[in-house]
Amino acid sequence: MRNIVKSSFLACMLIFGNCWSSQLMAQTENLACKAVAEQYEKKYNGGDYEGIFAMFDANMQNALPLEKTKETLNILNTMFGKIKKSTFIKNKDATNTYKTECENGLATLIVTVDANSKIRGLRMKPFEDGTIPKIERNITKMVLPFNDTWDIVWGGDTKELNYHVESNEQKGAFDIVIFDKKGRSYKKKGEKNEDYYAFGKELIAPCDGEIVALIDGIADNIPGVMDAKNTAGNMVIIKTANNEYVFLCHFKNQSIKVKKGDKVKQKQFLGLCGNSGNSSEAHLHFHIQNTGNLINGTGAKCYFDKIYVNGNIKTDYSPIQKEKVSNEK
Repeated sequence: MRNIVKSSFLACMLIFGNCWSSQLMAQTENLACKAVAEQYEKKYNGGDYEGIFAMFDANMQNALPLEKTKETLNILNTMFGKIKKSTFIKNKDATNTYKTECENGLATLIVTVDANSKIRGLRMKPFEDGTIPKIERNITKMVLPFNDTWDIVWGGDTKELNYHVESNEQKGAFDIVIFDKKGRSYKKKGEKNEDYYAFGKELIAPCDGEIVALIDGIADNIPGVMDAKNTAGNMVIIKTANNEYVFLCHFKNQSIKVKKGDKVKQKQFLGLCGNSGNSSEAHLHFHIQNTGNLINGTGAKCYFDKIYVNGNIKTDYSPIQKEKVSNEK
């Protein structure tokens, strides 16, 4: 079996520079910093990453060369979406802090400028105010998001069973493939995506809900070659009536058949399993968290209503590594 990459949605630190203070107490907005923040927002929303790089001072440009800047900003834009509105919070000298409303959630934007109004410190991170309730497990009844019998590669409550437990937002996640009787996930030499049993298999909605976000159009990888710039790959996020956010990742390119805002029913066809994103072979990444923001949530353990586990029916069960699972017929 080929090893599925232990991927994280954070491909790199979403931090530029180290020139801001943790004691931002003054409440008067620095106007030079404000002007730079407004320019950053415009260029960020327009995808002008070279323009943002040109706003950096020499130290920032040395620390984050252009290609690294582009990669990081692309990740930020994927995770947060475009900036809709920024509200000034506080200032310390030449550093302004903003509460920033983005398409996919709230962020904190921190901007530091030098005497020439060049950026010498820039940070964009999830906004935390303690108001988002955490969830321990799903309330909504779930089915497995596929037909046929699949295999749990990563799943469980310990890092030996599931490396995801060390990630706050993914701690209840599963990575799932299809094995043959020999314990292999592919036929022939496994050199093509089509050699993998999971590739092209139908993925279905595990529950009723609303499509609140999706990504499509990312090319599938050559097996063994990962795309660190688009860590989740093609993906769908479903929000349930109980404010649970269900993430399904690594869809096949151009296979997703739902759109943002759609109301979906349990077992409705979503798309095909692929090998997009930070993935070494065709598989499904599945997890639940308490927000729709990939980097701003707390993961929850997922229990499925009635499923077969190694041929035996289980009720309200969360499968673990090396178990074969399928939906109740």
